[in-house]
Formats: sequence, structure tokens, C-alpha cells
Amino acid sequence: MAVPKRRTSKKVKNQRRTHKKLLVPGLVECPNCGELTKSHHVCSSCGHYDGKEVIAK
Repeated sequence: MAVPKRRTSKKVKNQRRTHKKLLVPGLVECPNCGELTKSHHVCSSCGHYDGKEVIAK
């Protein structure tokens, strides 16, 4: 059975878990109003999605 010879230090353990993460989600411009919104979501400012008005504002 494989047993570690030395204890893994906190520094080495935490260095293993550092991955570059996106700070800002992928934002796209709304084709209706030009506001930045999340992709595949209803625009929060005008209420349009896929060229149709989903939420009346």
C-alpha cells in the first residue's frame, strides 16, 4: 500500500489548489439595447432575449 513518506505541508497543499479563475463571467452585448449581459440570459435592462421581448419593462 502506498503511504507518503513525509507529511504534505500547508504551503505545498495550497499551491496545488491555485488555478486561474475567471473574475468576470462571459459578458456579451445585448443586440437590442447594447447593455452588457450574461450570455444565454434575459437582458436585465430591456427584457429581451433572442430578439423577442420576454419581460415587459
